[in-house]
Amino acid sequence: MRSIAIKMLFGDSAKFYGILLGLAFATLLIAQQSSIFVGLMSRTYALIEETPQPDLWVVDPTLLFVDDTKPMQVTALQRVRSVQGVLWAVPMYKSLLVAKLPNGSRQLCDVVGVDDASLIGAPPTMVQGSVEVLRNPDTVIIETRGQRGRLAQPVDLEDPAGPKRKIEVGELLELNEKRAVIGGIAETTPTFQAVPTIYTTYSRAISYAPATRRTLSMVLVKADPSVPVAELQRRIARETELSVYTPREFAWMTIEFWMKQTGIPINFGIAIALGFLVGVAIAGQMFYNFTLDNLKYFGAMKAMGATTPRLLGLVALQGLVAGALGLGMGLGATSIVGLTIPPDKLAFKMTWHIPIIAAGAVIFIVVASSAFSMRRVAKLDPAEVFQG
Repeated sequence: MRSIAIKMLFGDSAKFYGILLGLAFATLLIAQQSSIFVGLMSRTYALIEETPQPDLWVVDPTLLFVDDTKPMQVTALQRVRSVQGVLWAVPMYKSLLVAKLPNGSRQLCDVVGVDDASLIGAPPTMVQGSVEVLRNPDTVIIETRGQRGRLAQPVDLEDPAGPKRKIEVGELLELNEKRAVIGGIAETTPTFQAVPTIYTTYSRAISYAPATRRTLSMVLVKADPSVPVAELQRRIARETELSVYTPREFAWMTIEFWMKQTGIPINFGIAIALGFLVGVAIAGQMFYNFTLDNLKYFGAMKAMGATTPRLLGLVALQGLVAGALGLGMGLGATSIVGLTIPPDKLAFKMTWHIPIIAAGAVIFIVVASSAFSMRRVAKLDPAEVFQG
């Protein structure tokens, strides 16, 4: 009987493909929008993710998220280093500065200054050169998206709107009217801010920045192996009166800020809900109509001795097969979209949670539509079918 139920499902090709397309489209909307949302949120803490060395991040107590740089006094670094249990503590500078490009145009850039001695905080993946070039005078590192995007130069200087070429190693920038030589190109994770990122040393970064009393953006801390990180976190917070976060806490604080202070979750939530409603409206209705059209066959099987639980099991089997195929098609299409579009064009990150969420939505759609169909099958009287 199971094979008969599957043949019934595949036999009505119009409704079968309608069910599949409905489930696949619902899965595509749910999984794609969820993946874009997760990818967008992961960009908000890209700096934290690409700086794995520290155990703790020390920042100003009024800071709300990683890009909300609230400079501290430089004495904060020594205060952190004086806390017992700190293996090392290094400074980091982060701010938005205007760069003057070789063709004379200006571009807002995110400037990150890393520790002069250890270069902790420098980009981990280099495409051209190495992070050691930062030890050379007036040298900076740019990332690939900026190289071929906002920092790209016109091929013909007399036609600024014409074709552009990638800016290359050795070319000069100006930051606050100070010379900056591009010494290397890095491959970094896209950030939430759509501006190029420039890496340099901490001392050079504060020379590029406008003069101010507070220049220290963050302090990166490594705990001594003999001291628990949680204990050191409490010590630093108590003795310095600064905010201290683990990388995970800092990342979640950043995510929570963007989720609470912007309409991003609502917009994506509406799109995901629409995907679910599309599945209910299309796939659910098509599956219900499919069952109604095949009541005569269920009636014949019931007349031949098939019990009601057995018939309900056949309906459930049909729903399971359609749901599995629709889910697979939807997730496959979502993966193709994510792999096809470049990361700098689309924020896409499919974690293991997303297929489970999509599967849960499809299961709900299939179970709900099967339940309505089962009611008609359970109440079916074979005599009524044959009379009709």
